[in-house]
Amino acid sequence: MKLNRLLGLAAVTSFAASMALAGTSNMDFAKMYEKECQGCHGPIHQGGVGSDLRPAALKKKNREMLAETILNGRENTAMPAWSSKFSKDDASGMVDWLMDWKNTVELTLSLDEVQKTWTKLADVDALAKKYPVDKDGNLKYKGAEVKNVKDITFATERDASLVDFIDSTNGKVLSRHKAGFAVHVTVTNKANPRYAYSISRSGRLTMFDIGAPGQPAVASVQVGQESRGLAVSPDGKYVIAGNYNPGGAVLCDAHTLKPLKAYDTSRVIDPDGQIGPSRVAGIADTPYGPYFAVALKDGGHTYIIDYSKEGFPIVGDIPNIGKILHDCFLNENEGEDYGRYFQIASQGSDLMGIVDFKTKSLAAKVYTGKKSKPHPGQGSSWFNKKMGKQLNATNSMNFGSVVIWESPGWKVVKKIETAGGGLFVGTSEHTPYIWSDCVLGKPDKYNEVHLINKETLETDRIIKVGKTKGQLIDAHTGKVLQEWDATQHEKVAVNEKKFGKEMIMPMPDHLGKAVKNPVQPRLLHAEPANHGKWTMISEWTTGRIGIYDSKTGKFIKYIENLTTPTFTYSVEHRQHVPGA
Repeated sequence: MKLNRLLGLAAVTSFAASMALAGTSNMDFAKMYEKECQGCHGPIHQGGVGSDLRPAALKKKNREMLAETILNGRENTAMPAWSSKFSKDDASGMVDWLMDWKNTVELTLSLDEVQKTWTKLADVDALAKKYPVDKDGNLKYKGAEVKNVKDITFATERDASLVDFIDSTNGKVLSRHKAGFAVHVTVTNKANPRYAYSISRSGRLTMFDIGAPGQPAVASVQVGQESRGLAVSPDGKYVIAGNYNPGGAVLCDAHTLKPLKAYDTSRVIDPDGQIGPSRVAGIADTPYGPYFAVALKDGGHTYIIDYSKEGFPIVGDIPNIGKILHDCFLNENEGEDYGRYFQIASQGSDLMGIVDFKTKSLAAKVYTGKKSKPHPGQGSSWFNKKMGKQLNATNSMNFGSVVIWESPGWKVVKKIETAGGGLFVGTSEHTPYIWSDCVLGKPDKYNEVHLINKETLETDRIIKVGKTKGQLIDAHTGKVLQEWDATQHEKVAVNEKKFGKEMIMPMPDHLGKAVKNPVQPRLLHAEPANHGKWTMISEWTTGRIGIYDSKTGKFIKYIENLTTPTFTYSVEHRQHVPGA
């Protein structure tokens, strides 16, 4: 059966089930689950960051307690309160739908079916000839929007299904592109940084030419129904995307986006010895060798793929790392070990698994704390001069804890308390801090980002953005070092328009009126930008990105008129981060 027919069957089945169980609620439970729940609980309800929600796992649970959890959330976990979107009847209806849900369709990844979805949107070579960019990224034509493609930062607007390209030197949004539901990750081609790639949760892989005017999309391919991970080989030849459903990964030509090979993970052995499907989450390339690391979320394995060999074989299979593998990053030790270790979060076993590309084996397990659920996001790796060691860090999702360990040695050297569970911790050579968000904390704390000194391993400063004002606070004395106007503004409505063969959203040219009833800002994902001078922090609930001085943490300005901005990616910064 063809992929599109399978997807159609799944949609019809889900729609019929949701309508049959609606009762006094008008909610489309299948649609709501897909949009808001499956990112944590999985496309076939198997769990991951969130709990297993399959009927067999729920049958012994109390329906009223489950409905209450939906409405009020669960403290010290990634489960938020949904009372702003669910009524009591909605919550009860969702529980009924989950209790009676049937997994009618499980897909198997097929290269033939993926290849049929490949779409050419523009002529890559013609654009490169018309709008030349030299090997260093400098734009060599008149009227160019930026001087160098490395001046560009990508941003994702999750609920608007948009990828944005921003001039990092001034904060101007250059273009906004429709790129599939809940765009999750963006990466660049380090060998040829004029090309960028995005993957959406709806399984759409898109390639952009950011050296051409308007940063046009040049190709797309539907690699699955739900996807997450993305990486480009350092030689610039291949891009690989990871799927949640159908489980597996798809390897594509990085110049055309044509699919070359599919790695199906619909039948793998998990850490309990059971055979079943596995999602693919964390994926990374490495400068250490011609390898991609592909983490099997449910299988607990990591595959090592050698893209330099004919057929792109799996040359390493490292099992029993832990349960629920998710985010990953590489070490940045200087010398021959640079990028040697793939550090993968096991959220079901509360550890970071250390996979050695050299020996193709598991080098260590770094335990991050009971029920911590590590989530490094882009991760942090830096050299601590005081200790004379390379250090690495992850956030913890369930409570405010940044865990720091050494490499090699793989011993935890410190756990630093923050205001709440976080998703992202990041740094660069240009800042004295690692920047940790508290986005999964309580509402009175998820508006904070903690700036932890990379030498002393103490929190020095806290960025705190309230409903009307923001503050930079000395974490040792509580003194307010800076205060700024954080007035929230209504988003200005714009209509999407055609741009070549794709749809884009123009950027409004003015601010909307001040919001009468502002919401609590929810801060996440600090990204170095503007060649290290700035750090960008997304504000999920307010629809803006804050720009801060990387050395001091002082606020500079906002980028407004966005919808749930999440992931940001500086081309210049990521050129120097292995696997990013």
